[in-house]
Amino acid sequence: MPFPLYLLALAVFAMGTSEFMLAGLLPDIASDLGVSVGTAGVLTSAFASGMIVGAPLVAALARHWPARSSLLGFVLVFSAAHAVGAVTSSFPVLCATRVVAALANAGFLAVALTTATTLVPADKKGRALAVLLSGTTVATIAGVPGGSVLGALLGWRATFWAVVALCLPAAVGVLIGIPARRGQKNPADGPPLRAELAQLRRPRLLLIMLLGALVNAATFAGFTFLAPVVTGTAGLGELWISVVLVLFGAGSFVGVTVAGQLADQRPGLVIAVGGPLLLIGWPTLAVLADRPVALLTLVFVQGALSFALGSTLVTRVLYEAAGAPAMAGSYATVALNVGAATGPLIAATTLSAAVGDLGPLWASGLLVAAALLVAFPSHGVLAAGRSSEVLQ
Repeated sequence: MPFPLYLLALAVFAMGTSEFMLAGLLPDIASDLGVSVGTAGVLTSAFASGMIVGAPLVAALARHWPARSSLLGFVLVFSAAHAVGAVTSSFPVLCATRVVAALANAGFLAVALTTATTLVPADKKGRALAVLLSGTTVATIAGVPGGSVLGALLGWRATFWAVVALCLPAAVGVLIGIPARRGQKNPADGPPLRAELAQLRRPRLLLIMLLGALVNAATFAGFTFLAPVVTGTAGLGELWISVVLVLFGAGSFVGVTVAGQLADQRPGLVIAVGGPLLLIGWPTLAVLADRPVALLTLVFVQGALSFALGSTLVTRVLYEAAGAPAMAGSYATVALNVGAATGPLIAATTLSAAVGDLGPLWASGLLVAAALLVAFPSHGVLAAGRSSEVLQ
């Protein structure tokens, strides 16, 4: 894989650390700012909502901007938003900084997804995205647990400053790795914006985006509220939150890596095998969460399965949106973040139910079940490695 892909992954690592780190910080943020844990969970949804709005909007605005300038600007805005978040004592202001950071993240990811696929042959998109998304999975392995430990030792604000620091080498990586004129296009070189937006009327594309949203909703529903399960249901100490996040991240790295080898040609296999296993895994985790060994094992497995399915569906979105070369990355970003926004909101409603802290895990299982019910009649669409437009 081309070296610039790994430099883009470095920036995705910095941003992924921010997106996922709240899973280990929600109790401290809630206590410090005087809100409930459920309310603090809105920070995750606020970030995802900014990604949903920002991905298509910023991608449309940046269609003909030089990729390097766009990516660098997004990293710098992302860093500034975290600096403000680190010093505020207002929950609404913190929410606002999450939205601004999300807009920058959305723009970066939409451009990076498109840029990544231009660096490799047309039939290697899955492998290229596996490298790019490895930045996110490494964030869950190292960045997020490290942030959790840093938060436990120095307070949650220290983790925001750490993200600011991570953005510096990411910015340097963009400057070094992306040629100045890569992605700079004449408007006449590609399809007009209206034609790219018209791709959203294709049922196949909308179906795969819906599946991606449901799977990611399940992932974020369970992942966002793992900390109370670890310290409450399992009765483990606060530092064990970091261990659980490492295991989830290690699983996600394995899942993305394996799926990257199959997503181009055998996406149906990944979904047919991984989908039912993911469905079984979330309720099983809820039932066995009071047993630490089972909890640790299942967290790893669920991380692997969740990201294997999620990354495969991202690849399918890009294949199906081949007629929208500048906007395809934003469509994938929207699909993932509709799930990331709705998952924690659905999960939060279950916290006051009889199942308590385990409610989000049950909610994840229901969301995967919904995805499989949608996918079952459409297995032919998912089994195709590439869209008909790409094959022509």
